[in-house]
Amino acid sequence: MVALLSYLDAQKGKPYVVIFDDLKRFARDTEFHLKLRREFSRRGAKIECLNFRFEDTPEGKFIETVIAAQGELEREQNRRQVVQKMQARVEGGFWVFRAPVGYRYVNAPSGGGKILVPDDVLAPVVREALEGFATGHFASQAEVQRFLERNPHFPKDRKDGTLRPMTVTRLLKKVVYAGYVEAPKWGVSLRKGQHEGLISFETFERIQDNLEGRKRLPAARKDFNEDFPLRGFVQCGCCGNAMTAAWSKGCRKHYAYYRCETRGCEAKSKSVPRAKMESAFEEIMEGLQPARGLFDLAKAMLRDAWDMRLAISHGERDELQKQLKEVDRQIGSLLDRIVDATSASVVSAYEARIEKLERQKLVLAERVETTVPPKGRLEDCIELALNFLASPWNIYKNGDFAMRQTVLRLVFSEPLKYGQNGVYGTPELSFPFKYLAGILGSKSEMVPQGRIELPTSPLPRVRSTTELLRRRSRGRSIRRFAQALQAQTGRPLSRAVNPGP
Repeated sequence: MVALLSYLDAQKGKPYVVIFDDLKRFARDTEFHLKLRREFSRRGAKIECLNFRFEDTPEGKFIETVIAAQGELEREQNRRQVVQKMQARVEGGFWVFRAPVGYRYVNAPSGGGKILVPDDVLAPVVREALEGFATGHFASQAEVQRFLERNPHFPKDRKDGTLRPMTVTRLLKKVVYAGYVEAPKWGVSLRKGQHEGLISFETFERIQDNLEGRKRLPAARKDFNEDFPLRGFVQCGCCGNAMTAAWSKGCRKHYAYYRCETRGCEAKSKSVPRAKMESAFEEIMEGLQPARGLFDLAKAMLRDAWDMRLAISHGERDELQKQLKEVDRQIGSLLDRIVDATSASVVSAYEARIEKLERQKLVLAERVETTVPPKGRLEDCIELALNFLASPWNIYKNGDFAMRQTVLRLVFSEPLKYGQNGVYGTPELSFPFKYLAGILGSKSEMVPQGRIELPTSPLPRVRSTTELLRRRSRGRSIRRFAQALQAQTGRPLSRAVNPGP
């Protein structure tokens, strides 16, 4: 209608006739019908209808108004029926709106409409984005946006192939990805959906906490790129601030450099070639690979720790079930109070509290089902852990930029410091590599000088001071490793693990 009126404005002075096949197609609202009639009359256009005759008599205007009102009534009734049917399906756990990215509609196996199913291509992308933001792998919505923009399959809403920030925010706030549905505008509260969720409800709640700033992490710089994977992670040895990196233009080509740009720093603007810094970093990473002989000991310790954690998980599940019953009791108590309450503000406060408890109940119920890991999970976890411990450098070298950043966070507990002499400071390793390095810290040496007794001698064996110190250091490292695992699991390690002499 707007385009038609604009066309008539551009063709002033021409007597046009606008034809409708039915009066209901002219307008489905009484007020809009009368307004539209005046707009056509003001432009000198005549209205004709195949199934109705327009008359300027009082009777003709009355009949025209009645028919317009009847059309509005039919529209409102049809809208009410559609909303009622959609509301009923949402109450039954069905999603009735447009399929969100990562899902598609298929006919339900039992009939009765359509149901959401994960899309084979987009569902893994959306899952990785949501879980990455929940766990801190993506520290901000901007990082999630760049991740989705790099994926060729994710639909873009701008012509230049980018996404609007609001698109990412809406994606992070959709509870449908957790396998639940709700329709607040229709009074339908949160409930379990009939479709499969891409993430757990606990992960969804963690995402909402991050969005509200309750667990905010520092965001990564937007200009991080794969050319400088150590940018922001390596710190200047003089001032302790993160070093930046950039390409410098030479006579014939560009050169990659890392440098410190902190004011007042002794090393300010002193460029370090990228090859030099990254080759030294490569030596550190290659030196972290432990000996293969230690893997049996590490596997035995991981299995022992797994058994301890499994026993703790059973206890946690029993405790979660108790908490779930307590939440049900609190909800029942609040419902009884609402019945006796007379103040609207008190009722509103009770309802808000009940809604919060209902969401807490969903989280507890989900954790009860997932606290105890399924059978076969142990082998998968041990295999992944040992593969990472065996070759962190290979994973870093062959991974993409996001994987490299993950390896840096897992291997080092603190950023590396690069000195003016071109040497890295002592790296602060994470727990596994620190204690594995402690066990392997003692090296083989020549036979120490001094008295050595034969095994058959009745005299007690006399060891040199060097040998005693070496054995004592190795024993302390193993004990530190065992004590650290015991602190994490909460139970003493089994003595069946024999590290050897």
